[in-house]
Amino acid sequence: MLTAAALVLAVGCSSGGEDTPDNRKSPSEQGRRSESPTGEPGAQPPPEKGSAKVTRTLATGLASPWGLAALPGGDLLVSSRDEGTITRVDGTTGKKTELGSVPGVSPGGEGGLMGLALSPSYASDHMVYAYFTTASDNRIARMLYDEKKPAGEQLGAPDTIFKGIPKGMIHNGGRIAFGPDKMLYAGAGETGDTDLAQDKKSLGGKILRLTPDGEPAPGNPFADSPVYSLGHRNVQGLAWDEQKRLWASEFGQDTWDELNEIKAGENYGWPKAEGKAGEAGFRDPLAQWKTSEASPSGIAYVEGSVWMAGLRGERLWRIPVRDVEGEPKSQSFLKGEYGRLRTVLAAGGDKLWLVTNETDSRGTPEKGDDKILEVEVK
Repeated sequence: MLTAAALVLAVGCSSGGEDTPDNRKSPSEQGRRSESPTGEPGAQPPPEKGSAKVTRTLATGLASPWGLAALPGGDLLVSSRDEGTITRVDGTTGKKTELGSVPGVSPGGEGGLMGLALSPSYASDHMVYAYFTTASDNRIARMLYDEKKPAGEQLGAPDTIFKGIPKGMIHNGGRIAFGPDKMLYAGAGETGDTDLAQDKKSLGGKILRLTPDGEPAPGNPFADSPVYSLGHRNVQGLAWDEQKRLWASEFGQDTWDELNEIKAGENYGWPKAEGKAGEAGFRDPLAQWKTSEASPSGIAYVEGSVWMAGLRGERLWRIPVRDVEGEPKSQSFLKGEYGRLRTVLAAGGDKLWLVTNETDSRGTPEKGDDKILEVEVK
């Protein structure tokens, strides 16, 4: 187990994203191309104009859903940020079965039980990883999932693999995902303390890269450090494309939200730069949006594009990235139709899962909220 004592670089961005409620609006579009980690070698660029159609509502009545992970066979695991529970959702019927609560979760503000990921060796070890807020920090733990035990008792005791990530009422990060290299990546927010993002001794405002046991991953850019990139405000979306490029969505403060291609050791500028600043020493985002139009959370890569959920923006963004020169022309769908959108997960082929987020205290819940939607995209 590794603690977050004194480590490497950071930078971030501040509000205008998840922090601000917004009323639902009617749909609109505008845009074009994006790409992510599920394409085949030699695949064609995505079409200039895409589409997104909700084909069914898989599940309803979820409380403050945040993280989502797909089990072998097609069922889903979803975390409740505020209740600290993990629930299994049948991928065909939508039936919900609570696995149990995660001990030590201390919800508050934007903190609580957030990202989920399955072990790269899940078929043999049945380990579920979770990123969550405690009374003292944000941390990552893994738990044995035993389907043979009674509902509500299927989660083993948390084995904390990494702790000491700064916590706050805002900007706790929370997304975790295993990459093509089978290493664990985590988005860590700067908690509203903007100086942490550039502080080389803080884990706040960083993307971390760890072994499955929580040690700094081999090949990290800074010796004996889990830090992979710095200068982030509040990363909440991670996804890879078929070229193994890592993409990350980022909350801006008042001006620009971002989609970044993440390179090892690079500095993404916060709080000294927000959006495309063109400043030496900082890497500019591939694409940017006004915070009222996005406030992005989860992303997924499907059909040559990155698909990005918008909280305040209440829409699903398509950003084509495969074989796209220059800044891609993004396109939005479902504007105002389902409220705040939190998480996107590739569901195989041209499908993705989309999780709404109206019950997190910043939305305006309607009957059936929150939901998991199946969306057909191109």
